[in-house]
Formats: sequence, structure tokens, C-alpha cells
Amino acid sequence: MLYKRHGLPEEEEIVLCKVTKLFPNAVFVELLEYGEQGIVHISEVSPGRIRNLRDFVSVDRQIVCKVLRVDKVNRHLDLSLRRVNSTQRMQKLDEIKQELKAEALIKNLSQKINLSFEELYKKISIPLFKEYSHLYLCFKDIVSGTVNVEKLGLDKKIAEELTSAVIEKFKPKKIELKGEIKLETYSPDGIEKIKLTLSKIEKVSPTIKTSYLGAGRYKLLIEDIEYKPAEKNIKKIEELLSEFNDKLSTASFEREKAAE
Repeated sequence: MLYKRHGLPEEEEIVLCKVTKLFPNAVFVELLEYGEQGIVHISEVSPGRIRNLRDFVSVDRQIVCKVLRVDKVNRHLDLSLRRVNSTQRMQKLDEIKQELKAEALIKNLSQKINLSFEELYKKISIPLFKEYSHLYLCFKDIVSGTVNVEKLGLDKKIAEELTSAVIEKFKPKKIELKGEIKLETYSPDGIEKIKLTLSKIEKVSPTIKTSYLGAGRYKLLIEDIEYKPAEKNIKKIEELLSEFNDKLSTASFEREKAAE
């Protein structure tokens, strides 16, 4: 990983480390993002009594730690392994994963424009790190269209190639929720009632589409990048369908099972 942060980490910061040495009462680690050395005392490895550190860590293993104390004068860092919860660990590992993905994109791009990986990384990272802590955060803004990297200081050609590559590789894949709506009515204004209900359903979100299948049956398709908003839209649709129901009209929705 080429990504490096300058200076020393802050106290309470979550950092990715690599175990370099084991002593009876301490674990020596390298903070991979900073290139600094740190120490995890045996009491900060795991709760309870520890008979053998090797039951918990090993040399060259990567671990996620929390920074407890920073001695800026002596550049001494005290870390904790046991004080990192599962959510913090997952978030840190995902952050590293996304940054490695960003670096892989730059490496592939370097071959396309005939520059060395290291040279292109510098040309891209130096101006972008003035505005972002990580490249992948900038890449997300490129996908959403909220940033123009040329205006951040990138060479025009590199900016164009990078933007194109990022949109291609970082654009989130859409998820689909499908189902079938049935609308039956004996109301005198039944046709208008059905049209109005379908119109209300499609106005819930631009991610929603309906199409006629025949005999009062309609296909429902929701395309989104996350399940949570898609599920919320399903509930809104079900509410609209319940409003359709009366003594002369019935509405139902059957969700299509996801392929296993």
C-alpha cells in the first residue's frame, strides 16, 4: 500500500498495524499508515489474564488498534488491541480495502497512459490529499458528480482518464426488488382509480417502474444502490395499495423471491 499519513496519529484514533516483535509483556507493531512504531502492553491485548501472547497475536499478523497515548517528543505510541470493538474493526478494514481498491485503479491506469505506478500515484495523490484524507473518498465524489478533479490541480489529461476510470470501477452496482401488483375494481370509475394508484406508486421514487402484464396484473421493479431505501419504498407502495381497497376494489402485492 502506497498510502501514507504524515506526522503522528491522534489519541483515540483507530489504526491498522502489523506485528513486528513479541516480548513476554508487550507486542511491538508498525502502524502501516504512518510508518511509525508502537507498543501494545500485554494488559491491552485482551481482557483477563494472558498466559501466552502467541495465543492472541503472531509476528507479521495485521491487527486493528486504538491509540491510547502519544509522546510527540520521543515519538512513543501506546496502543490497545482489546479496546477496539467489532464495528470499529470492520470500518477500519473496509477503509483500507477501499483505499487499496483506489490504488489498484491507479496502477491499471498507469499502464494505460505509460507512467510508472509510483509517478502517477504522486501526480494524483498530492493535489487530492489537500482536500481528502483518502483517495477513495474523492473517488466517491467523482462518481456522484460533486467534484471536478482538474479543478483540484490535476493535469487535464490525467483528470479526464482518472474520472472515466473511477466512474467505470467505483460506480455502485444496482440492486433490484421485483414483484407483482394485482388491482381489481368494480367501481364505475375503476379505470381512473387504477391509473391514479399506479401514478402515485411511480411518484414515490424515480427508482420505481411499473408495466402492464394483463388481466389487472402489473409488474413492479425497484432499482436502487442500497436495500434500505428500496425497502422503505416497498412499504410506501403497500400503503398506497391498502388505500385502493374498498367494498368494490381489491389490491395485492406479491414480492418476487430473490434468486438463490
